[in-house]
Amino acid sequence: MSTLSDSTAAAVNILAKPIGPLCNLSCEYCFYLEKTEMYPDRSDFRMSDTVLETYVERQIEAQPGPEIHFMWQGGEPTLMGLNFFKRVVALQERHAPTGRRITNALQSNGLAFTDDWGRFLHDNNFLVGLSLDGPADLHDGYRRDHLGRPTHARVLKSLEILQRHKVEVNAMATVNAVNEHHPLKVYRHLKGLGFRFMQFIPIVERVGVDGDLAGPPSLANGAAEAAENCRTADFCAEPRLYGDFMCAIFDEWIAKDVSRVFVQMFDVILAGTMGEPISLCLFAETCGRNPAMESNGDLYACDHFVYPQYRLGNICDGNLDEMVSAPQQRRFGQAKKSDLPRQCMNCADLSLCNGGCPKHRFARTKSGQAGLNHLCQGYRRIYSHTRPAMARMAELLRQRRPAVGIMTDAGHGNRKPGRNDPCHCGSGLKYKKCCAPR
Repeated sequence: MSTLSDSTAAAVNILAKPIGPLCNLSCEYCFYLEKTEMYPDRSDFRMSDTVLETYVERQIEAQPGPEIHFMWQGGEPTLMGLNFFKRVVALQERHAPTGRRITNALQSNGLAFTDDWGRFLHDNNFLVGLSLDGPADLHDGYRRDHLGRPTHARVLKSLEILQRHKVEVNAMATVNAVNEHHPLKVYRHLKGLGFRFMQFIPIVERVGVDGDLAGPPSLANGAAEAAENCRTADFCAEPRLYGDFMCAIFDEWIAKDVSRVFVQMFDVILAGTMGEPISLCLFAETCGRNPAMESNGDLYACDHFVYPQYRLGNICDGNLDEMVSAPQQRRFGQAKKSDLPRQCMNCADLSLCNGGCPKHRFARTKSGQAGLNHLCQGYRRIYSHTRPAMARMAELLRQRRPAVGIMTDAGHGNRKPGRNDPCHCGSGLKYKKCCAPR
């Protein structure tokens, strides 16, 4: 996993929602569909040309590094239509400084892709994050359209189109109450479809006494009250099972797939084990440089904190970096570190976890202190289980040797090479001169 340079770390990375919360699916576990209620006067959530061009300009200004990143999400961003993204590319080309590279990432449920989409995404180097929760019986548990119809077959059709046009596609799988018992079934399904990059995202949501989804604990009258008046939604991943889920995948990955398949959680743990900065906001020490932007240009502290209390302003009204650097947002970002409960501060895994996402800090510590991450048990299970192998991989990388050597060192995979055999990593060297333990 690449880590951010100093210049890139200071950049503002906006998660843009060009069609707001509108979507062609009704996934039971989705927390974003309710955001239509924040704009009761809007019937059309489509991003205007004015907002789009302002966003492109401001995002380019706010990214000082050699690469300028744009991230598009929803709702379902493809509902904007292909012509919208053609305008995106045209505006990026118009405003991009000479010598700077622009990248686009598009997160989609995969229902709308056609050959025209495939050609465009390939020709303009879009990365597509495709939502897929496993084989049909698991994926279709929650991911259905507005008529209640399953969607797995349609997603695979879109995947075939994207692969045929050689579009770079990553898998984005949620871990939920339906698939959490079947980690290898999910992992092998994704691997069998050709995915080399995967994310496994645990679903964590709470419902209040009225049955509606609850906001983050900091939006209630204190975390303690929020925890007492809410319950975890039935579709959520159970912390222990989430930990077991990732551990099972890790065991197969470490045995067969190191350097062939890249799992975001494992990349993050390896970076942390090596003492490198963790770029993923969930596990970074602080946050606040990744705001979410609604289709009208309203900017919010984070994708998980799109509530009036966390509105930073509108992108058309001021300097983007100034809004993200405002005292309100700095306090929000620093609170991720300063509000950790005592149990976290004394935890051996703190440098890897950093308390996780503030949205999920509604559990209590062993002493009864509020603010513990709901997934703590699962995280600690993962860190404990992966620690020996991660330490060995970190050692290999520090020695400038390929991490794939861990598979043989651990006795996994095919027959262990003899010392004079060609090394399994493909370096062309003898095993004793490359990945053999020393």
